Amino acid sequence: VLSQYSKTRRSREQWKAKAIKRGQGERYQRKQSARHKARADQKTKALEAAETRTLELEAQLHDLTSRSKVDVVHLAVQLFLEARIGFRAVSRVLTLLALALGIKKAPCPQTVINWVLRLSIVRIDSARHLRGLPLSQAPFCNGLIWMIDISIGLGTGKILAILAFDAHHHHLHSGALSLAQVHCIGVSVAASWTGEAIAQVLRCLITVMGRPAAYLKDRGSELYKAADLLALEGLGSACIDDISHAAASMLKRAYQNHPDFEVFLSACGRVSGNFKQTILACLAPPNVRTKARFMNVHRLFTWADRGLKLSPAGGAKAGSILARLRANLDRLPQCKALIKRFRADAQGVMRCEKILKTKGLTPKTLAECEPLIDTIASDAVRQEFRAYLEVQLETAKDLGLDQIGLPISSDSIESLFGVAKQHGVGETQDAARIALRVPALCGVPTREEAEQVLEVSVARQKEATDQFISLTQQRREVLGHPERLESLSEDQGKHQVTLMPSPKSRSNHEPILNLSVGCENRYGPQLMTEDDLALLENTGPPEIREAALP
Repeated sequence: VLSQYSKTRRSREQWKAKAIKRGQGERYQRKQSARHKARADQKTKALEAAETRTLELEAQLHDLTSRSKVDVVHLAVQLFLEARIGFRAVSRVLTLLALALGIKKAPCPQTVINWVLRLSIVRIDSARHLRGLPLSQAPFCNGLIWMIDISIGLGTGKILAILAFDAHHHHLHSGALSLAQVHCIGVSVAASWTGEAIAQVLRCLITVMGRPAAYLKDRGSELYKAADLLALEGLGSACIDDISHAAASMLKRAYQNHPDFEVFLSACGRVSGNFKQTILACLAPPNVRTKARFMNVHRLFTWADRGLKLSPAGGAKAGSILARLRANLDRLPQCKALIKRFRADAQGVMRCEKILKTKGLTPKTLAECEPLIDTIASDAVRQEFRAYLEVQLETAKDLGLDQIGLPISSDSIESLFGVAKQHGVGETQDAARIALRVPALCGVPTREEAEQVLEVSVARQKEATDQFISLTQQRREVLGHPERLESLSEDQGKHQVTLMPSPKSRSNHEPILNLSVGCENRYGPQLMTEDDLALLENTGPPEIREAALP
């Protein structure tokens, strides 16, 4: 029988063996757990650092790709003015490409409208600093040629626009004058424009910008009268007649009383009605406006000449397309002599126009046009066209532009009116609303102008837009409230749009001083003597006539 002590000792040895064995496993587990925990903590810290770095890089990338508001304004204005898409289309395009272009929020259509309107204000305000290269033959002018024209829109107002461009255009640029090289310096709307009213607008512009080198215009009587009134005041400038209007006037005088001309026009109208909605619709004549018809009537004669060539001499099979064509030509074959003669006159004139619009009028380009002028069939048209070019060449010599090239085409302002009436005005071609956007359509928008657009205040914009009555607003009020019909005549014609540059120090309507157009002393001002320096006149208030020098 084992003693109690031996039993206790044996039990202790067994417990120690078990404890040692159990302790070894637990120590291994504790070390393994510590290693796993350390590794997991290391991975967690690395993941947190990676996420932080990713967020930092994304923030930097976002800052690099996001565009400033100036860039958004510049892009929106470019899409409207150069891509020629509407206000809603500009907003949709910027919304679609916002992520790719880095735009945080695309502008709505009304915001784009406001930006375009403010661009007009910016360009009108900056027009006071516009100057051209000096002219040796006309030293007392600003070196610019002002292009003037009048157009109509929907409503009682007529739009008067004045564009300016450098007189040395053909020296600075190759090719014909375009909207990219002109600047709108003034636009105004009135119920009617007389010579006195146009002269007043030009007088205000001369006060701010100086006297132009010349006026480029059509042959409107009111424009002639305005130029004559300014000349009587000592503010006269040379007048250049647009070559397209001059040629149209020559053709009008030669053919408007021709016995076959009205027959030709009525035949073209009936042919148009016969061809439309038929298999011959592709041969229908082009549309020619009734006002200023001779500006583009050559298209009608060109169509007639080509159309008659489709019907050669000889018989046509019954039921064929040729027989159907001949049956619908009305009295057009009777006008073959008129068509041939008119085309001979118009082609020679138009080929000369293409050369002179591209290169300007110089003795060299005039000599280049001489063979084409000889091809003009009518003696009256040929002689009058040659006389017109000689008169314009004398104007070029007076301005010192005879070797550079005298611009004699006002196609830019015609194109400006056409774009303004079709682009961004919707169904209601309100003359006042068109006038507000005319300055923005000239020139090429720059980023500096976009910065200035954002600086235009709401009050300045409201000052410009509150000048006129919106036809759309009037329509909504009258159609929704028939009792307000008589209100249309209350303020009609009292408020009209006028955008012109004005000096910050004085009003645009102050009386203008008589400016000298010459210099009596060819050798410049003379030095004053000591006796002359003793007194200075008109240096104080009106009641003080002289002030003594100390």
